[in-house]
Amino acid sequence: MKFLDLAKVYIRSGSGGNGCVSFRREKFIEYGGPDGGDGGKGGSVWAEAVDGLNTLIDFRYQQHFFAQNGVPGKGQQRSGKDGDDIVLRVPVGTEILDEDEETVLADLTEVGQRVLLAKGGNGGFGNLHFKSATNQAPRRANPGQPGVDRTIWLRLKLIADVGLLGLPNAGKSTFLAATSNARPKIADYPFTTLHPNLGVVGVDNVEFVIADIPGLIAGAHEGRGIGDRFLGHVERCAVLLHLVDGTSGDLVEDYHTIIGELEAYGGDLADKPRVTVLNKIDTLDAEERAFLVEELEEASGGPVMMMSGASREGVTEVLRALRARIDANRLREKPVEESQPWQP
Repeated sequence: MKFLDLAKVYIRSGSGGNGCVSFRREKFIEYGGPDGGDGGKGGSVWAEAVDGLNTLIDFRYQQHFFAQNGVPGKGQQRSGKDGDDIVLRVPVGTEILDEDEETVLADLTEVGQRVLLAKGGNGGFGNLHFKSATNQAPRRANPGQPGVDRTIWLRLKLIADVGLLGLPNAGKSTFLAATSNARPKIADYPFTTLHPNLGVVGVDNVEFVIADIPGLIAGAHEGRGIGDRFLGHVERCAVLLHLVDGTSGDLVEDYHTIIGELEAYGGDLADKPRVTVLNKIDTLDAEERAFLVEELEEASGGPVMMMSGASREGVTEVLRALRARIDANRLREKPVEESQPWQP
């Protein structure tokens, strides 16, 4: 299945049915009076977050969603049938944007969340509705209200606990493959990862989700390489795992390149908790490791861990550090329960 995280969709709610102008006509009944029914209500368009989806690929093959119109009213006081609603089933983590691609209409972050995108038009009143003591034979009825046409964008932001960051070939996919059942493409050339991958990893009998996105390069916010459009998938992460290639000629420059792209992307992404790791240490001796760690700690202003995704050296320690950051983040987000007054 192909991965698609952005889709343009055209929706239209149903129009209400027209009211009916009708009079009772039966044998031996001289003054039957009005009996025109009301029109049915038009169907609405909803969006619902469902489980089991992780891509918007369904909306590539169908972009138009039109709800059913209401049925017009009929004689003998019969109201028209309401039109059926349409529900767009989207993955959890989908943002619904207006046509300008900037205004957020809804953010569906939990299974079962629903949002009304376009309300159906009300049905028109039949002439029975207008009967009164002074107007016993009304000859007018209301038309149904028209439906709503609009264009929306669906943007998927994967929900994961950890986001992987790094330059191309920094070892992100190797780390994900070594710690989870995910099987991302791994090769010795840049941009082997072309779309985000999710993997469930476990440490100390606790599992969490890691998201691997395509590598960033200098100028990604200006569209260079694959660009920074996949950074949205790590916005919801509790912690970022920044992998720095230990075999790079200038790892300090590599570090600042990623940090600069995070700052250029905007939002609070650059302020998220990060775990910085010197990767591919299986190719370094003890002296080189110490020198590079000291150099990277000076550039980052914080502690630096060491790891090798290929040999799995240091992987468990990194996973434990990530788990500690995730737990700390959840404690901060947990609402504080108000203490109840003591009662004897």
